[in-house]
Amino acid sequence: MTRSFDEFGQEKPAFFYFYDALCGWCYGFSPVVYQLYQHFRSEMDLEVISGGMITGDRVGRIGEVAGYISEAYRTVEERTGVTFGPDFLNGTLAEGKAVFTSVPAAVAMAIAKEQVPDKQAEFAHLLQRAVYFDGIPPAEIKAYVPYAEQIGIDGPSFTKMMKDLAYRQKAEAEFQITAQIGVRGFPTCFMKTGDEFHLIATGYSPLSEMLTAVQQVLD
Repeated sequence: MTRSFDEFGQEKPAFFYFYDALCGWCYGFSPVVYQLYQHFRSEMDLEVISGGMITGDRVGRIGEVAGYISEAYRTVEERTGVTFGPDFLNGTLAEGKAVFTSVPAAVAMAIAKEQVPDKQAEFAHLLQRAVYFDGIPPAEIKAYVPYAEQIGIDGPSFTKMMKDLAYRQKAEAEFQITAQIGVRGFPTCFMKTGDEFHLIATGYSPLSEMLTAVQQVLD
């Protein structure tokens, strides 16, 4: 993580979005978080934290979980309103060869948080759309460049930073924080006001419910 929890929630309440770029439910939820932040951005800070859902021995070809995804994506679409694109469904998923790993997207997010911190909620959804609509191979660094450019990061500079060990370490620090505080599923959202933490959501919640939950904490 770029900053410690102690640095948040003192001057303004802080909203923490624990997510993973390869989490299908997060793909449906990130637009909610983006809209939520637009609504409350003058009243709270926001920090997106990469959870590291697919790391270590979980990394493998998407074909190993294609059966599950081919059924589960319909539920996500029905509940959240997002669409899984044909380039993912008929390309990446059907071919089954792309390596599924959370690490490159988490490194990309670490870079975005440093370079354009006010756009991290937007970038979270861009990364997920890249995977689940545009069908990019999640393990390939170059595939993320156009999405970084969309939020104003220079492409060649981004490519260089993606290969910099310092950003890999930032991503891994976020994985460790996620595990240490006991986040076991994505999405999960907390708020911090002063020294108090408030659990806002575990799993998908629609915008109306999130607006109410955050307002209650702010009040």
